[in-house]
Order: sequence, then structure tokens, then C-alpha cells
Amino acid sequence: MPQSAKEYLKEKVKSALQKIGVKLDGIEIVFDKPKNEIFGDFATNIAMLLAKKIGRNPKEIASEILSSLEIEPEYIERVEVAGPGFINFKLTPKFFIQQIREILNQGENYGRINIGNGKKANVEFVSANPTGPLTVGHGRNAVLGDTIANILEWVGFEVTREYYFNNAGRQMRVLADSVRLRYLELLGEKIDYPVEYYQGDYIKDIAKLLIDEYGDSLRNEVDLKIFKEKAEKVIFDDIKKTLKRLGIEFDVFYNEDWLYEKKIWDVISELEKLGYVYEKDGAKWFMATKVGGEQDKVLVKSTGEPTYRLPDIAYHIEKFKRGFDLIIDIFGADHIAEYPDVLRALEVLGYDVSKIKVLIYQFVTLVRDGEVVKMSTRRANYVTLDELIDEVGPDVVRFFFLNRSRDAHLNFDLNLAKKQSEENPVYYLQYAHARIASILRFAKDSGIKIEEIDRANFDLLVEKEEIDLAKLLSSFPEVIEIAYLTLEPLKIINYLNDVAETFHRFYHRHRVVSNDENLTLSRLSLCLAAKIVIANGLKILGISRPERM
Repeated sequence: MPQSAKEYLKEKVKSALQKIGVKLDGIEIVFDKPKNEIFGDFATNIAMLLAKKIGRNPKEIASEILSSLEIEPEYIERVEVAGPGFINFKLTPKFFIQQIREILNQGENYGRINIGNGKKANVEFVSANPTGPLTVGHGRNAVLGDTIANILEWVGFEVTREYYFNNAGRQMRVLADSVRLRYLELLGEKIDYPVEYYQGDYIKDIAKLLIDEYGDSLRNEVDLKIFKEKAEKVIFDDIKKTLKRLGIEFDVFYNEDWLYEKKIWDVISELEKLGYVYEKDGAKWFMATKVGGEQDKVLVKSTGEPTYRLPDIAYHIEKFKRGFDLIIDIFGADHIAEYPDVLRALEVLGYDVSKIKVLIYQFVTLVRDGEVVKMSTRRANYVTLDELIDEVGPDVVRFFFLNRSRDAHLNFDLNLAKKQSEENPVYYLQYAHARIASILRFAKDSGIKIEEIDRANFDLLVEKEEIDLAKLLSSFPEVIEIAYLTLEPLKIINYLNDVAETFHRFYHRHRVVSNDENLTLSRLSLCLAAKIVIANGLKILGISRPERM
């Protein structure tokens, strides 16, 4: 049996085209699901695509394909030409029921598709500077980035998870001086602590560590280096621990300092040679208007300090040099105006910017008891990502951050998140997985030989709810492909919700373990296939798959 319906039908159409002597020559055969089920399960517009190329009537081509198709009646119920040249396919219930065996055979690998074929992908996410603990806002970036990396791995890419940070500049100087002043304060000195400095208790904690290590020997230290280095190490260790609680670990931590040594000035020099940089008011400007931008942008300020755009351009050049075939950047909505200029500059410099995908996500609002939780980073009046994990758990955090399209604002409902019931959408999915595990345990305790499940007779599965579930499970590889093409994990969540709902409908209407041993084995096969699909989907989302709840 083929892995998926689309794969099966694609081979049928390819074979028909060979018979009628029409070559694809790079045109891909694509199948979509008709909006109305009366038109069948799948439709392809290949006849219309070929008609443009060879100058023939698409309906005629479609009819020729249809007449040359090798139709297996046990798997294909009907084929028809519709509209301007669509070919619609209706598959038999048996086709979908037989897919259960494919799911059972592939197990934890079911749904993997080799689109990436070992190509190298770089996913850069979080990238918060080490000036304080990760907040709820960073959490959405972290979970989104890690899940997209999971999707890419699932479809055959070799993925590098990368964290880009800047441990230089004004922010870090302010951080270091914040620690120095708290250090002196803890030593009993009266300090006028600036309101614009970092206010969080973590600054005092770092100062205490310095006292434990150095006593009061730093009292007259004016060089901020030791304060900066200590703060950076402590904060970065804390960031890594927080991310690990969500199952997130990075392969590369890339320091922006490395770009300042030479590379950013090489970028300026090259852009100047190409005629895309000019000086005005002591600053160096990129001629963005020359390549489609609405206005030119400053790359180097009159003070000689680069703006964000310049190191970002140099950073992406480094990614290209490292040989990545796909480069994904995950940014908050505050970057929406910056990245197009980076892409324009890279294109001017001769790089293939089609390899870069910039994903912008909207921000997060915490809601408790129907009221917005007010937050201010400057005043240290914020909820850390650790605090959120402590309150609702890592599974709920990951699910809630993914359970909304990235281009939509996210209201994180703490009351709903804390409910350990089917009202909570993540528990709804986990309950489905645990319920199936419970059914399998019950069957085993009832004397059913689960290990003989491979001899199940799937022809016994004829009920509508059984066929609906098998049909839905067989579409998992297609869902993964869509999630990859859109880089939208929500597609997987929506699908898993459908699977859980369809499974519960089947379970409530049909007894799984009965006196009919053959029917029991067949229905247990269907249950196990559903468990595999739910488990694989949750694994991609980075969410646990409990056997008991």
C-alpha cells in the first residue's frame, strides 16, 4: 500500500501521462481537497497546467488522462472531469481503512516526509540580549521557533537552532553599572539608584554572588568589566535553564561582537563600492529607495555607532557562508520595519534572499480573571517565563503559545491554562492519547493478545465512524507538508483536535473490546493508529504524551 492518498494518485496520473505521451517537464502534479465533499476526496489541476504549456484544451487533456488511468476498483470509487479541467477522485473506504496498516508499520516515523532531503536549515529564535530573565513575550518566540525547527526536522532538513545575542553596547553597560550600584548598596553605601537602570531583584542576586566571591574588594572598582561578565554569565545560565524546562536547547550561540571586529565594515565598504551608501549629516545611509524602499536608512550613525541593520546584514552573510539552504528568522512585530532593508542590502550584495524566511509574530497579553495583567519591563513589573511555567506547566505553556496563528495577537488566559480538564485544549488532546492507552491496557488485561494486532482483518471496519477516523489519520503526512509550507504549527494543532474529536465519536458509538475477537483486534488496530498519530503530532509540538491521566 502507498503511504498516502496523494502519493498513490500522483503515481496513477504520472502513469497515464506517459501512456498519452505528455511530459511533465518540471510541472508538479498537485492534489487538493475539494471544498465540497460531493466532488470527491482529491482534485488535481494538472490538465490546466499542461494546457498552458502545450497549447491544448485542458478538458481534452483531462479526458485523455482519465481514459488512460489504471483504476483499481477496490481503491478508487470514481474519477471524473469537472469544471474547466479538474480531475476529481473519490477513493473507496477500503483505501483509507488499509492505511491503518501503513501507520502501524511506520509507528513513530509515520508522517515523516523527505522534502528537505538532508538540506541545511538555520532557525534563529529567542535572541534576547543577556540583560535579564526571559519574559512571557520571549516565550512565544522560543516555543514557535523550536516547533518550526521540529517541523523542518520532520520533513528531512538538517536543522541548526541558533541564538543571536549582543553582549556589548549601552544596554550591557547599564546592566553592569546596575549590578555595581546594587553591590555597593548591599555593602551599606547610600546609593542614588537611577530610575532608568534595571530594577529587578535578579540584579541584587548577582550583586550578592559578587560579595560572596570577592567580599568588599570591588568597592572602589571603576572598570565595569567584572560586573558585566558576572551578570552576563548568571543571566545566560538562567536563560538556558528556563529554555531547557520547555525542552529547548540551542546548537549555536552567536555573539554579535564577532561581527564588529571586521565584518560589518566590510559590508559598508562593499555597499559603497556598489554605489548604495552615501554620507549625510555625518552618518552613512543605505540607498533603500534605489531598490524599492520608501526611504533611505542609516547604517552608521554620526557617532560612528552602527544601527541594528548593519550587523544584521553581516550576520546573514555569515549564515550564507556557513552553507545554509534555508534561513529562518523569528522576530516580534517590532522588527517589521527593519528586516526588509536587510533583505534589500543582501540582494544588492548578490545573495539569494529567497532562501530567507522572516516570520513575524504578534505579542502576548496575559489575562487573569478576565483582566489584563499589566507589565512593564523597565520597572521589573513583568511575569517571567519561569513564573509562567511554574504556574501552568511546560506542556500548557507550549500549547497556548502555539494555539493561535503567529500573525494574531495572543491572549494567554491563565484561568483556562490552569484547568486540568477537557476545557483546557492541551488536556483534551492528551486525554485522547491517554484514553487510547487505557483501552489497550484494558484489552490486554482482558486476555486480548495485543501482539497479534498485525493479523487484524481491516475489512471488518465498515462503520461510518471507523472510516471517518481512518480517513483522517491517513491525511497526517499531508498536514505535516502544509505545516512545513506555511511554517505554521497551528495547522498541526487544528488537525490533532479533529483527530481527538473523531476518535471520541468513534469510541462513544462503538464498543472496542467485545466478544468478537476479530472485530476487537481490528478496532484495537484503529485505536493504536490514532494513538500513533496523536503521539507523533504532540512530539512535533514538543508536548508530552501521557499514558495515564
